[in-house]
Amino acid sequence: MISLLIVDDHPVVRDGLRGMFGADPRFEVVGEAADGAAAITAGEQLRPDVILMDLRMPGTDGVTAIKELAKRGVPARILVLTTYDTDSDVLPAIEAGATGYLLKEAPREELFRAVEAAAQGQAVLSPTVATRLMGQLRQPAADPLSEREVEVLQLIAKGATNRRAAEQLFISQATVKTHLLHVYAKLGVNDRAAAVAAGFAQGYLTLEG
Repeated sequence: MISLLIVDDHPVVRDGLRGMFGADPRFEVVGEAADGAAAITAGEQLRPDVILMDLRMPGTDGVTAIKELAKRGVPARILVLTTYDTDSDVLPAIEAGATGYLLKEAPREELFRAVEAAAQGQAVLSPTVATRLMGQLRQPAADPLSEREVEVLQLIAKGATNRRAAEQLFISQATVKTHLLHVYAKLGVNDRAAAVAAGFAQGYLTLEG
């Protein structure tokens, strides 16, 4: 029997996963956590075989929790289960030490197989995530930012919101968000502050600019 810890900030999702896995004799749900900090504590105390980890949660996020669990020597395999498959979500999670990455839309049997595989230390990736990772491997190591991506980064560095950046560049907020996701992926970061820091380090931003 594989012991599971379920980590998600939505009670409905946790209840659904507990019911699904709890009804199958191959699995035992030993605990739940609503954020990354609680996941770290529960992971240390419960020592589950597999942790189902959401990524975007209030407070301590999933990637931070994955890193901290590894740092503390918690042996659990971590299977990311999330709604998001953007480069800025996938790559940091895999680099942090996640054994696998699945989307919440995955069918029940696929989830069961993924947990069993993860418990054995096998890498598990949804098809879309695998495609993204292969795409990253095929890209040059230092994929430069486009002119528009640099413009967005410069505005963010000056404290502009997505809405303000959209107004200044005469584009939609959705387009600004898309450019930001590309910036995050190319710079290997997952938030605005890290993007700005990387922008200065790589010469895209200057103190004069």
